Amino acid sequence: MDARRRRSSSLVKKVTVGEPAVESMEKNSLKVKMVEQHHDDDAVKVCDVLPLPIYLTNAAFFTLFFSVVYFLLTRWREKIRSSTPLHVVTLSEMVAISAFVASFVYLLGFFGIDFVQSIFRPSHDVWTSEDDEVVMIKEDTRKVPCGAGIDCSIPILAPPLPSVPKVVDLVPVSVDLTEEDEEIVKSVVAGTTPSYLLESKLGDCRRAAAIRHEALQRVTGKSLSGLPLEGFDYASILGQCCEMPIGYVQIPVGIAGPLLLDGKEYSIPMATTEGCLVASTNRGCKAIMMSGGANSVLLRDSMTRAPVVRFATAKRAAELKFYVEEPANFDTLAAVFNKSSRFGRLQSIKCAIAGKNLYMRFSCSTGDAMGMNMVSKGVQNVLDFLQTDFPDIDVIGISGNYCSDKKPAAVNWIEGRGKSVVCEVVIKGDVVKKVLKTNVQALVELNMLKNLTGSAMAGALGGFNAHASNIVSAIFIATGQDPAQNVESSHCITMMEAVNDGQDLHVSVTMPSIEVGTVGGGTQLASQSACLNLLGVKGANREAPGSNARLLATIVAGSVLAGELSLMSAISAGQLVRSHMKYNRSSRDVTSVSST
Repeated sequence: MDARRRRSSSLVKKVTVGEPAVESMEKNSLKVKMVEQHHDDDAVKVCDVLPLPIYLTNAAFFTLFFSVVYFLLTRWREKIRSSTPLHVVTLSEMVAISAFVASFVYLLGFFGIDFVQSIFRPSHDVWTSEDDEVVMIKEDTRKVPCGAGIDCSIPILAPPLPSVPKVVDLVPVSVDLTEEDEEIVKSVVAGTTPSYLLESKLGDCRRAAAIRHEALQRVTGKSLSGLPLEGFDYASILGQCCEMPIGYVQIPVGIAGPLLLDGKEYSIPMATTEGCLVASTNRGCKAIMMSGGANSVLLRDSMTRAPVVRFATAKRAAELKFYVEEPANFDTLAAVFNKSSRFGRLQSIKCAIAGKNLYMRFSCSTGDAMGMNMVSKGVQNVLDFLQTDFPDIDVIGISGNYCSDKKPAAVNWIEGRGKSVVCEVVIKGDVVKKVLKTNVQALVELNMLKNLTGSAMAGALGGFNAHASNIVSAIFIATGQDPAQNVESSHCITMMEAVNDGQDLHVSVTMPSIEVGTVGGGTQLASQSACLNLLGVKGANREAPGSNARLLATIVAGSVLAGELSLMSAISAGQLVRSHMKYNRSSRDVTSVSST
């Protein structure tokens, strides 16, 4: 059935058509019929232009492509061994290069069809359905938004509901869609066109998001009017950050600081919807600034991945453990691992056995990237290499949770993962009184009973702090980090001690597993990249690879120090509830807010 004649059963409308609108609809209907008749008479299948059946043509080009690639690589290796200049080519190599280019161009268009269609496809097209295929044909595109010039007194398609005196649309309809996009929306709603194929079919990421946005409204019957669509570069997330986008969520970004850390000032971007968080961190930054600044030390920099492998016996698993941990074998394994990346460098391998199962925790440096993909590639290289001496190895999974990623784990708390940082400051006694509104002795006692004793009573794992995850999450979202890694990145122990005869306060935070990067993932998005630029750590540091990511980790720790100092002071002074009632409560009437 023609998709343009389908009507969703859930879409009941009552509209009235004035004379100009009726005349326009009749003209459009006549055009559609003429185009359909022309399409039926003159349509040419793309595969008709090929001398062979399409599956044979694809197979031929597929074989040709890999054959010439193998031939050229073999010739290249022979030239390198014989010291022959690479630019000197023989006739057979010239033919192979030509065949490579031709087959590559063909395969570039999804085995030829999309590429050929782009040449022979007509200039006007609408989506229709025929059996299980999505076909593109030509049709007039209206410039007037749907519903323009329509009077709502004549029923069309369906009679008005008797129980509802005033009939309205049950599902919100976008007024920005063209007639062509309207047909695509109907095709998606009907299930004819998979939503995940819109970007590849349309070649326009923003248009695909708009169509998916509208289709979802019609399928669910829920309005998405508050979810913005415009003002975002959807092409920047294609294939790397988010699949099947329908818009983006707005999160305000506040600035705390300046934070004086290691002799430099930093303005801290924090993306959050929690009132008081930025203001509280800002107060902590002020106290640090007035006390001469904080200092930080990077203790370790290594990302981890721990595959799990299995043998027939525990003895055999132990043999691999001894082999991997033998210092004489480390250089060989490191050479295999390091081939996966210019920046990934193996540092150590720590093993643990559970019966006949072996867990190998690889640790390596990853430059300015957070490094999960980098270390995973290196681990895969080592696993492939071990197959030679241990052919009976059974690789159960590239990750065996001994890493441990995005989960609270003692191994991260003890051994560290990512960047391990300690940050400290001595807050002057008068600053504690004037800025933090409390006193040194009260803070020291509160920290011992809350952050240390209280957390121990709760059985906390890495949670010996007041609210480190608040600051970590806000900075992670603002700078394009993986928010899920807040779990282990927020591992922190906060220590407070009276110094200088009890007059001043020494405060420190120790964070063993801050997992951050300044390249890859969400760091390349415009807003997140701007926040990284604000901190002076945008992108990769070419002069000292890895230094940007390490600096970002110390800034996170310094910000946590400021947040801990301020919140603990608020609790000590009895200001926590009062400040949250003033700054963290909505002024909206929540009784008027409901689902639509």
